[in-house]
Amino acid sequence: MDPQGSSDNPRLRASDADRDRAASVLSSAMAEGRLTAEEHSDRLDAIYAAKTQADIVPLLDDLPGPAAAPAPAGAITSPSGQHDQIVAILGGATRKGAWRPSPVISIVTVLGGAEIDLREAVLPGREITISTMCVLGGVEITVPPEMHVVDSGSAIMGGREIDGDTAESLLPGAPVLRVTGLCIMGGVEIKHKARKQRKNRPGAITG
Repeated sequence: MDPQGSSDNPRLRASDADRDRAASVLSSAMAEGRLTAEEHSDRLDAIYAAKTQADIVPLLDDLPGPAAAPAPAGAITSPSGQHDQIVAILGGATRKGAWRPSPVISIVTVLGGAEIDLREAVLPGREITISTMCVLGGVEITVPPEMHVVDSGSAIMGGREIDGDTAESLLPGAPVLRVTGLCIMGGVEIKHKARKQRKNRPGAITG
């Protein structure tokens, strides 16, 4: 569904995918400052109550569509163009195990949470950036002992709890996680934790 206009048949019943795409547009708009948290909440309720595409269109017609929607506030664009987006609205998202994150990850949580575990991840290089936008939600990030964490984010009626460096993360050449973004009545927690198993573990760093 095109959020900037109706389909050929606006009376067509909206699908769950239509509602999820519309909710993503709202989250991006709030992250950029186009909507307040209250406006976002009111429109989100209306989107998930919508029965037809015609019900959804008026809620988005003053906002950029998905192709034009900006990344969350504080997001950094990867020079290579590689970028992951994780959205958790009234639900949760998890990334763990031997997964391959992009150099830049944007996370939006609204009344939901995201759990990111980088201990077994195959990183794209020595540095990765995670931009967070949390509204009444949270993000929990687990990093390996050798990863250095730099947090430049902020919180409004929320919190950011970051583990201090370990002996390994202070060594020259340690991999770096940069975290930025904003929490509004939400939180970000980053902790170092040893890997459960080191044998036959995929290489954590490439390049």
